Amino acid sequence: MDWALEINGLPILLLIAALLLLLARKVGKKVKGCLPPGPKPLPILGNLLQLKSREIHKPLLEFNKKYGPVYTLYMGSMPAVVLCGYEAVKEALVDNAEKFSGRAEVPIVNLTTQGYGIAFSNGERWKELRRFSLTTLRNFGMGKRSIEERIQEEIHFLLEAFHETQGSFFSPAFIIRRSVSNVICSVVFGKRFDYTDQKLQILLDLIAENLRRVDNIWVQVYNFIPKLLNILPGPHHKLTENYKAQLRYVEEIVQEHGKTLDPSAPQDYIDAFLLKMEQERKKAHTEYNVQNLLSCSLDIFFAGQESTSSTLGYGLLILMKYPHIKEKVQAEIESVIGRSRRPCMDDRAKMPYTEAVIHEIMRFIDFFPLGVPHSVTEDTLYRGYVIPKGTTIFPFLHSVLFDPSMFERPQEFYPGHFLNQDGSFRKNEGFMAFSAGKRACPGKSLARVEIFLYLTSILQQFDPQPALSPKDIDLSPEYSGFGKMAPSFQLKLVPH
Repeated sequence: MDWALEINGLPILLLIAALLLLLARKVGKKVKGCLPPGPKPLPILGNLLQLKSREIHKPLLEFNKKYGPVYTLYMGSMPAVVLCGYEAVKEALVDNAEKFSGRAEVPIVNLTTQGYGIAFSNGERWKELRRFSLTTLRNFGMGKRSIEERIQEEIHFLLEAFHETQGSFFSPAFIIRRSVSNVICSVVFGKRFDYTDQKLQILLDLIAENLRRVDNIWVQVYNFIPKLLNILPGPHHKLTENYKAQLRYVEEIVQEHGKTLDPSAPQDYIDAFLLKMEQERKKAHTEYNVQNLLSCSLDIFFAGQESTSSTLGYGLLILMKYPHIKEKVQAEIESVIGRSRRPCMDDRAKMPYTEAVIHEIMRFIDFFPLGVPHSVTEDTLYRGYVIPKGTTIFPFLHSVLFDPSMFERPQEFYPGHFLNQDGSFRKNEGFMAFSAGKRACPGKSLARVEIFLYLTSILQQFDPQPALSPKDIDLSPEYSGFGKMAPSFQLKLVPH
């Protein structure tokens, strides 16, 4: 549909321009505090035109060169402080973790989640739900089966699907995404789904569509003038429709759980949450309600499958680009694990090169270059500046993962970033692929286990071969919202 339609003879964009003038009085309103310097904002639009790029990290890096590691941008009329490089991000998220632990208010997110769940909630709600969710994920099905067993079970189905390709070229993205999503499905929903299950595919498609829609100009404008766009038609409303459809999907599963729930033997995250709801049923105010259950389940589902599946797909492409690195990983698998048994987590400590390669994959692909926006929970003195309570903070993770003071060859794929001279694995404090501090990704431990087991299992049984010559493989990412994904590619898996 063409959204430049006319209302009473006036094009919508012209109407917006007129209404924007009415909102101009809000711009220039002084923010109490002493914010860092930054590029001069335009009336109403702030610095948005300077950020008009799908590769948003590039203009941010240019500002870093000009204004230093801490500067202020205006997203419309609202200021946002950008933190660049390891030292600046660590000082905020780690050294001042509590003060920088808020989640920025993003109108388009409020339009969908309405403040429920873990990812974009704040205050006591966030603290309580995060604490409960971390404990439940750690128990992983309340101790009935270990996380490793669930992952290995799902890898078995994936490898069977790969064998069915019989050495022909295919795109691995779909199968990997479905397989990884099944791991988190077993944790949250208590079951896995067949790769041909249409209802789960609809959920995955809705999530992918909303990620793409974040790039839409109407969605970006909504974040800065929500009161205006609330009353106008446009594709930004589709985000809400898609999210409601995701909630309905989870609601159906919750209703099924309510009928079969055994209080003495909870099977998954939803069971555990339902039991907690019953325990707190008589409390005047509790965060254990249906709205939070649905949103938390979606938050965990998204965090548990989107980044991990993208990392695995991207990792295979990178290894085909650099076959000498792939061969060293395969040699380590052969030496430590062999071919008569499947990989397990006990192997990881004995495989420093593989561990270094996995860390370098996550660093190099830079899945969320901008990081998820934070906010300060109180007026905060930071590097001589006074940042008012509630100010949006962007911990610019790309600038950390590519910080030359932490990584000697940041623009290259170089596993040596995580290896000592004797070949042992070396931790690097600049590795913030999961962010850092109190808002670090709650599913990072699950992701680490998944990526190790999936990658070693695939390389143990198959030799991935590219459709192109390695030198012709382009590693340039595709962008989806504020995230990065591997470009579309095909491979063939040659059994060992």
